[in-house]
Amino acid sequence: MIVKVCGMRDPENIRALEQLDVDWMGFVFWSESPRYVSMLHSRAGIIPDYNPLPGEHFKNEDDRPAKRLKRVGVFVDDMPQNIVTRVYNFELDIVQLHGQENTTMIDNLRRTLDPDIRPGVKIMKAISVATEEDLQRCEEYEGAVDYFLFDTKCDSVGGGGKKFQWNLLEAYRGNTPFILSGGIGPDDVAAVKAFSHPQCVGIDINSRFEIAPGLKDINAVASFIKQIRN
Repeated sequence: MIVKVCGMRDPENIRALEQLDVDWMGFVFWSESPRYVSMLHSRAGIIPDYNPLPGEHFKNEDDRPAKRLKRVGVFVDDMPQNIVTRVYNFELDIVQLHGQENTTMIDNLRRTLDPDIRPGVKIMKAISVATEEDLQRCEEYEGAVDYFLFDTKCDSVGGGGKKFQWNLLEAYRGNTPFILSGGIGPDDVAAVKAFSHPQCVGIDINSRFEIAPGLKDINAVASFIKQIRN
């Protein structure tokens, strides 16, 4: 199971998360989010102010290189050139689209990025779910994206800390694998283990593991992952 922790921003928090059994780390590039990631100028040009420079890696306590988590960038109806810039500067592996992006835009974005800028980059489309009818949107993107992320439909764009009825996903019969998201918290170990769908390949956790927006409770994340993995 892929475990994605989204909404990361704090330098030391990121370093601590790198040492856990996490697979993907998400960064939010939507300016209206309380977890918004900004950019700054540095000796290497425009790079994240908390990420290692290209080629650098965090160290575990025993001085072994920490596993490099796949980096996911979250965008909401952003201009393609902004997405391309952040993929390059943040060395993103996956682009997560949370807006009304159409397949023409997605196809053009992929051709721009792969192989010249980020070979093998993956694209994930978020689908907000409240009813079975919401899953019909997947048909538009089938074959155009590598993953779906099913999140709770709410007034904000993700990070609302609320679940939708996961049994609605029984109606999803597409061939694109998906990540389960939306209000998963420390007390949901049993529910996550009980959930089953042939196309579910992982989970996304965020706000319910936070001390403050963009700052995760590392002990809570570690405990949750240990229970999930077991």
